[in-house]
Amino acid sequence: MASLLFPAYADKKHDYLGPMLACGVLTLVLAAVLAAVTSLPLATVALFVIGGPAGVGSSMLYAHLRHSGARPADVVNTRAIVSVAWVAGPPLATFIIGWLGNRAILLAIGAVAVLNITTTMIMIRQRRADRAGGNDRPAAATPIRDESPVGRAGIVLITAAFVLLQATNGTGMTILTVYVTQTLHLEVIWGGIALGVAAALEVPALILIGRLTERFSSLGLIVTSSLAGIAYYLGLAFVTGPVMLIALQPLNAWCFAGIGGVGLTLFQQMIPRPGLSTGLYMNTRRIGNIVAGPIIAVGSLTALGQRGIFLACAVVTVIGVGIIGIASRTSSSTK
Repeated sequence: MASLLFPAYADKKHDYLGPMLACGVLTLVLAAVLAAVTSLPLATVALFVIGGPAGVGSSMLYAHLRHSGARPADVVNTRAIVSVAWVAGPPLATFIIGWLGNRAILLAIGAVAVLNITTTMIMIRQRRADRAGGNDRPAAATPIRDESPVGRAGIVLITAAFVLLQATNGTGMTILTVYVTQTLHLEVIWGGIALGVAAALEVPALILIGRLTERFSSLGLIVTSSLAGIAYYLGLAFVTGPVMLIALQPLNAWCFAGIGGVGLTLFQQMIPRPGLSTGLYMNTRRIGNIVAGPIIAVGSLTALGQRGIFLACAVVTVIGVGIIGIASRTSSSTK
């Protein structure tokens, strides 16, 4: 809800830095409240009421980039920086907890929130200085390249396709460590190594696919990433050892680069409102994580056991690619 309401307000005001600043403040408040509460119900309420809106900050950043006329490659490169944070964050958090205790992580979250607030205030001040100097052009005059709005039917189809693609990606990440230990009978560390290799490869994959957006269509790049995902899931379904498990991870990284990088810019191209488009894309990930549950349940009920989960992922990805193909034809026929 917050990922749609906040962006809708920002679109109406043509201001994305203000809500981004509010998200930073809410994150700081959340850390303080979690440090004070002593029961799980109160912590849950705090996470719901404060943490939900606070988590929209990254959406506001992507929307601000689009509103400022950033190229798709610039947006994808920013997404690559976020991936670096995802790689560095969990080990750093584990180190802090192990060294200073559980509640010390709240101090770290608060410190990051202060840095976010400071950075956003600098951006706001720079924007005001640009406007005072006449260097800031109105949003309507900001050149946005590759703008290709599609009809409502196309948006609905592509949104549905991305829910499926995000669901399979989330399924693979969620079940991999369990699959490594229970089906492949390997040490749990191999699950961590596989996920770590994929995460490390995400950054160069995002940078590369960001550059390719200058030469190839977003839909075409997403199709290549989806095909890589199909190959990855089929490979996981028949993998027998750690070497093949690690060898498959470049396919996983390229799959994520298309869905997590180009997918974001595709939504921003489809919907001229930067806030709404980014919020809608972010919600495909959230809904996809919900759909991942049934995929795991249905896939594990097959005769193949947990291997059937990845076969189910491959089938669902094929369906997602098919829906994108239909959406592409629908869009072409309306032009």
